[in-house]
Amino acid sequence: MKAVKRLEIVVDEAELPRLLAALDSAGVAGYTVLRDAQGKGRRGRRGGDGLSGEFSNGVVIIAAPADDARRIVDLVRPILVRHGGVALLSDAEWVVH
Repeated sequence: MKAVKRLEIVVDEAELPRLLAALDSAGVAGYTVLRDAQGKGRRGRRGGDGLSGEFSNGVVIIAAPADDARRIVDLVRPILVRHGGVALLSDAEWVVH
Protein backbone atom coordinates (compact mmCIF):
# COMPACT_ATOMS: atom_id res chain seq x y z
CA MET A 1 0.00 0.00 0.00
CA LYS A 2 1.03 3.60 -0.58
CA ALA A 3 0.26 6.51 1.77
CA VAL A 4 -1.74 9.29 0.08
CA LYS A 5 -4.11 12.09 0.95
CA ARG A 6 -7.77 11.69 0.03
CA LEU A 7 -9.46 14.90 -1.01
CA GLU A 8 -13.26 14.99 -1.26
CA ILE A 9 -14.79 18.13 -2.73
CA VAL A 10 -18.56 18.74 -2.68
CA VAL A 11 -19.92 21.56 -4.87
CA ASP A 12 -23.15 22.48 -6.61
CA GLU A 13 -23.36 20.36 -9.71
CA ALA A 14 -23.48 23.56 -11.78
CA GLU A 15 -19.95 24.37 -10.51
CA LEU A 16 -18.48 20.99 -11.51
CA PRO A 17 -17.31 22.15 -14.97
CA ARG A 18 -15.44 25.09 -13.40
CA LEU A 19 -13.87 22.85 -10.74
CA LEU A 20 -12.87 20.14 -13.21
CA ALA A 21 -11.38 22.71 -15.61
CA ALA A 22 -9.27 24.10 -12.75
CA LEU A 23 -8.09 20.60 -11.81
CA ASP A 24 -7.25 19.77 -15.43
CA SER A 25 -5.37 23.03 -16.00
CA ALA A 26 -3.36 22.39 -12.81
CA GLY A 27 -2.31 18.99 -14.12
CA VAL A 28 -4.19 16.85 -11.59
CA ALA A 29 -3.50 13.31 -12.75
CA GLY A 30 -6.88 11.78 -11.95
CA TYR A 31 -10.12 12.11 -10.07
CA THR A 32 -13.54 10.50 -9.70
CA VAL A 33 -16.77 12.47 -10.12
CA LEU A 34 -20.02 11.45 -8.44
CA ARG A 35 -23.06 13.35 -9.63
CA ASP A 36 -26.40 13.95 -7.92
CA ALA A 37 -25.01 13.62 -4.39
CA GLN A 38 -27.62 14.22 -1.72
CA GLY A 39 -27.29 15.44 1.84
CA LYS A 40 -27.91 18.22 4.32
CA GLY A 41 -25.80 21.25 5.18
CA ARG A 42 -26.01 24.95 5.97
CA ARG A 43 -28.41 25.51 3.08
CA GLY A 44 -30.68 22.67 4.19
CA ARG A 45 -31.38 19.43 2.42
CA ARG A 46 -29.82 19.10 -1.05
CA GLY A 47 -30.59 16.48 -3.66
CA GLY A 48 -31.73 15.91 -7.21
CA ASP A 49 -35.24 17.21 -6.60
CA GLY A 50 -35.30 19.78 -9.39
CA LEU A 51 -35.78 18.98 -13.07
CA SER A 52 -32.83 21.18 -14.01
CA GLY A 53 -30.44 19.68 -11.48
CA GLU A 54 -30.16 23.05 -9.78
CA PHE A 55 -30.46 21.46 -6.34
CA SER A 56 -27.91 18.70 -7.00
CA ASN A 57 -24.40 18.41 -5.67
CA GLY A 58 -21.39 16.78 -7.21
CA VAL A 59 -18.52 15.12 -5.37
CA VAL A 60 -14.96 14.94 -6.70
CA ILE A 61 -12.62 12.42 -5.06
CA ILE A 62 -8.86 12.69 -5.51
CA ALA A 63 -6.05 10.52 -4.14
CA ALA A 64 -2.70 12.30 -4.28
CA PRO A 65 0.66 12.58 -2.54
CA ALA A 66 0.59 15.03 0.41
CA ASP A 67 2.39 17.86 -1.42
CA ASP A 68 0.07 17.60 -4.43
CA ALA A 69 -3.01 17.44 -2.21
CA ARG A 70 -2.09 20.67 -0.43
CA ARG A 71 -1.52 22.36 -3.80
CA ILE A 72 -4.96 21.16 -4.94
CA VAL A 73 -6.54 22.50 -1.74
CA ASP A 74 -5.00 25.91 -2.48
CA LEU A 75 -6.41 25.71 -6.01
CA VAL A 76 -9.92 24.72 -4.87
CA ARG A 77 -10.27 27.11 -1.93
CA PRO A 78 -11.13 30.22 -4.06
CA ILE A 79 -13.85 28.25 -5.87
CA LEU A 80 -15.36 27.21 -2.53
CA VAL A 81 -15.20 30.77 -1.18
CA ARG A 82 -16.92 32.16 -4.29
CA HIS A 83 -19.47 29.43 -4.96
CA GLY A 84 -19.83 27.41 -1.75
CA GLY A 85 -19.15 23.79 -1.06
CA VAL A 86 -16.93 21.80 1.23
CA ALA A 87 -13.58 20.04 0.95
CA LEU A 88 -12.27 17.30 3.22
CA LEU A 89 -8.64 16.20 3.36
CA SER A 90 -7.73 12.98 5.11
CA ASP A 91 -5.03 10.33 5.26
CA ALA A 92 -5.60 7.26 3.14
CA GLU A 93 -3.76 4.25 1.79
CA TRP A 94 -3.76 3.47 -1.90
CA VAL A 95 -4.11 -0.26 -2.54
CA VAL A 96 -1.45 -0.83 -5.19
CA HIS A 97 -2.41 -3.60 -7.59
